[in-house]
Amino acid sequence: MTETVHFERSHSIEIAAQAAAILDYVSNPNSWPEWIAASHAIHSPDRPLQAGDTFWEEWRTRKGGARLDWRVTERDHPHHWTAETGADFIGPIIVRYDIAELAGGCRFTRTVTNPARPKPPTAEMVERIDAEAEAALANIKRAVEAGA
Repeated sequence: MTETVHFERSHSIEIAAQAAAILDYVSNPNSWPEWIAASHAIHSPDRPLQAGDTFWEEWRTRKGGARLDWRVTERDHPHHWTAETGADFIGPIIVRYDIAELAGGCRFTRTVTNPARPKPPTAEMVERIDAEAEAALANIKRAVEAGA
C-alpha cells in the first residue's frame, strides 16, 4: 500500500453579514467561479445545496484541468456545510465552511482537507494555496457585504 499524507488548511475572515446570507452564498456552487480562481464552470442547481445533493465543477490550475464530482455530505444551516470530491492527482478533497456569529457580523472559515494526499505539498504550493485562499475570502466578503 502506498503511503499518503494528511494535509489541511483553514482560512478565516470577518464578514459584516448574517450567517444565513454567508452560508447561502458559499453553499451555492454557482457562486464559486466568482470567488475561487481555479473554478471555471459549475454544473449544479442554482441554489444553496443540501446534504445528499451532487454537482460537478470544471477546475483549472497552472498544471491543467480536471472535472471534480462533488457530493454535499453535511449542511447545518446557518452554521456549516461540507462537501467531498476527489482527484487522481491529489486524492480525496473535503471542503468545510463554518460560520460563527460575532458582534456586527460573522467569522467565516473555509477548511480544505486532503486526508490521503499522495505526497506533501511543497512550501511554494502552500504559499500559493494560502494566497489563493486569502483572495477567495476577500471576494466572498465583498460579494456578501454587497448583498450578492
